[in-house]
Amino acid sequence: MLVAKSNYIRKLIIESKEADLTRINLSNIPGGPEMFEKAAKFCYGVNFEITVHNVAALRCAAEFLQMTDKYCENNLAGRTEDFLSQVALSSLSGAVVVLKSCEALLPLAEDLLIVQRCIDVATAKACYEANFPCRTPPNWWTEELSIIDIEFFSRIIAAMKKRGAKALTIASALITYTERSLRDLVRDHSAGNGTKSSDAQSTNSQVRYQQRELLESIVSLMPSEKAAFPINFLCCLLRSAIFLKASTSCKNELEKRVSAILEHVSVDDLLVLSFTYDGERLFDLESVRKIISGFVEKEKSMAVFSGSGDFRESCSCSPAMHRVAKTVGTYLGEIATSGELSISKFNGIANLVPKGSRKVDDDLYRAIDIYLKAHPNLDEIEREKICSSMDPLKLSYEARVHASQNKRLPVQIVLHALYYDQLKLRSGLDNDRSTPDAAATRNQLQADVSLIKENEALRSELTRMKLYISDMQKGNNQAGTGSSSKSGTSGHKKHTFFSSMSKTFGKLNPFKHGSKDTSNIDDDVAAMDGTKPRRRRFSIS
Repeated sequence: MLVAKSNYIRKLIIESKEADLTRINLSNIPGGPEMFEKAAKFCYGVNFEITVHNVAALRCAAEFLQMTDKYCENNLAGRTEDFLSQVALSSLSGAVVVLKSCEALLPLAEDLLIVQRCIDVATAKACYEANFPCRTPPNWWTEELSIIDIEFFSRIIAAMKKRGAKALTIASALITYTERSLRDLVRDHSAGNGTKSSDAQSTNSQVRYQQRELLESIVSLMPSEKAAFPINFLCCLLRSAIFLKASTSCKNELEKRVSAILEHVSVDDLLVLSFTYDGERLFDLESVRKIISGFVEKEKSMAVFSGSGDFRESCSCSPAMHRVAKTVGTYLGEIATSGELSISKFNGIANLVPKGSRKVDDDLYRAIDIYLKAHPNLDEIEREKICSSMDPLKLSYEARVHASQNKRLPVQIVLHALYYDQLKLRSGLDNDRSTPDAAATRNQLQADVSLIKENEALRSELTRMKLYISDMQKGNNQAGTGSSSKSGTSGHKKHTFFSSMSKTFGKLNPFKHGSKDTSNIDDDVAAMDGTKPRRRRFSIS
């Protein structure tokens, strides 16, 4: 019965040199012993079921055994072909299941065009379901495609692109496939979820290699539209790429995509990039730095091409830049407690955002305060370095009050906060707690500081002159006392030349009545000269 339907077995028996052939070798049959058993049942007329799960293997086994209609009518090859075309390939689910079974049947399944036929059917059905969904949920077809190997999945995505599928359609399929194939690395990315499995996998270099290859393939399939993917998904992919040590081109592509839509990022998304899966230590912050830097450069380029005058000012004033600046300030506050965060890394991220893009520096001040609290052993110079990225004149009233009482801050920052409030109180602008123009206030502050220094110099000079005059008066008093004792005068106080001159200078003091105006000094002197001096006895003058 086998020889009647299988030309392969017939040739083995005919070509055998053994007189009594009792055993033949069929170990290479596709599908193994199970498929040979079903082929044998077919030869002996025993009923068995052909399904979408075994039809590809039966078709390959029939080809291997040469059980075609050429040697016998209604043979196994014809029966399996009929099932493929009429049943298996009539739906997306059937085509995907057959394609999945072909993974173990290569290259014969490829030579028989089973793979290509499945890909064509799956592509057409997926594109139709994406445009005209007939089931719920609408993206059910993405779950169907997620079970196949990445090589076959890549061919389906490429075929969908050729058919003109939308970027969002491709993105939906890629997201579902990634969440299924890299479940522990991508799906539950909050702190503590998936930690144990990812740590266990990290010990297996082979598993990590397969995951890295899979991730790089997924990134290469992404459509060119940067905004096709949600930013939290991109951040999860980038963290996986860092963890798996993916290629530089793979990480750069993900960084560019995150940077292109950074205004929509949340602090939690950036934290996904920054910490390991257990949330206990920092990753390399280089990717975060590249993302922020790329966004700033994009904003500058847009400002230049828009022709809006000063591109730096235009870039800093854009709403997207304001949102990113606030997010970066809050993000720095979240990572400031890490002992691995150096001052240079902190300032490197803080200074990427133009200072003009921050309306107030409260978020940055909070981050600096948290950093100083988490690193109490910093000296004065190091504390000044960490505060250099902040503008004390752009703090809100509440932040200035807190800063003026903050012992962790350098003295210079505290003085700036106190003096700024004094300027506002003196100018009457603090009633409504509004923030004046920072540039004008800074100029006024510099002018007042220079005036204070000049006043201090004058005060020191006056002090030295008073000491000098006092010393000379003491010397003359001693000389006057000696001469008066000789002349027999007693009971009368002598007025020296210097004391008279001191009184005269006192009357000429331009600051006596709180005025710095000296235009009336001559008149006062003339009036003083016109009065009759008091008669003094025993006066030297």
